[in-house]
Amino acid sequence: MAPVQQDEEAGEPESTVPRPATSRIDDLASVLADAGSLGIVCHDNPDPDSIASALALELLAEAWGVPETEIVYGGSITHQQNRAFVNLLDLDLTHLDDTDLDGFDCIAFVDHSIPGVNNSVPASTGVDVVIDHHDFPEPPDAEYVDVRDRCGATASILVGYLTQSDVPISEPVASALLFALHRERLDYVRHPTAEEYQAALTVFRQADVPLVEEMYGSAFTPAMLDAIGEAIRSRTVRGSSLVATVGRTSESGAIPQAADYLLNLEGITTVLVFGLVDETVRLSARSIDSRVDIADALRASFADVGQVGGHGDMAGGQIPLGLFADHGEDDPDLLAFADRRVRHRFFDAMHLDGDDG
Repeated sequence: MAPVQQDEEAGEPESTVPRPATSRIDDLASVLADAGSLGIVCHDNPDPDSIASALALELLAEAWGVPETEIVYGGSITHQQNRAFVNLLDLDLTHLDDTDLDGFDCIAFVDHSIPGVNNSVPASTGVDVVIDHHDFPEPPDAEYVDVRDRCGATASILVGYLTQSDVPISEPVASALLFALHRERLDYVRHPTAEEYQAALTVFRQADVPLVEEMYGSAFTPAMLDAIGEAIRSRTVRGSSLVATVGRTSESGAIPQAADYLLNLEGITTVLVFGLVDETVRLSARSIDSRVDIADALRASFADVGQVGGHGDMAGGQIPLGLFADHGEDDPDLLAFADRRVRHRFFDAMHLDGDDG
């Protein structure tokens, strides 16, 4: 079966949830029809958009008679709101280390597309279904592909699937989707599309809104607060761009949180925050400058040494410590060396020279 092309419904009115064409629903149902088991894989260190999209696909698959489904993720869940999201919804997620992907009849990726890119899945793994809103240079290799980079969230796509299929959206799944839509786009009003607003309105009716509000009330851990504080202290400004580090941390969720926070600094329109997590340099970038495609900026800076991707306004990536091969992991100078290299590469790609601010 040929992959389904992206944005087939681009001519629909902008005020509607992105409802997949009937043929698209039929094609997805056909791929899942004979599957005795479905492994739904989130990207590493999954955010609410990835997890909620997985829950929605699981609901759809179960309604279509798939007897066994399992939601799998790699990395860790450290962001305090993401932990609250998982705990309050009592989600049953399986770590990639604790399952065998080869044991599933069908494998689906949600909110990411390529094995080995933003996930710990072996690059040789066959993927049957890809549903995503991120654009990658190379097209996904899967039997069913629905990639819509004009959507602000993968959750919007899945809400359209559930609506088109007339599958009732349960309260936990609706709550997850509502939280995901807000955390991915609507809370920041960062280039949301009409689909996010309409999708949020659709699931709001079934969601447990007080529970969603409770997810926002989760507390920072001391380590998270220390990491964000280090990013504030270490900031370097050139023009309207800022680069900062959280240092070495076990709280990878602090990196995107620090990027969001520092984007509020007066005069700053582009932010890159990085940190050392285990044996990897993690990157998170944001931009509200219409002249900057931050995903392209990260690719220009680090694509030759790591994995990067995202959108024009929000992107991220990771660099293995192999980039800093002349320093051992425990070398006290490693962080300083990584700091210099990351800042230099990014500012050079942004064509920003001059004194640090």
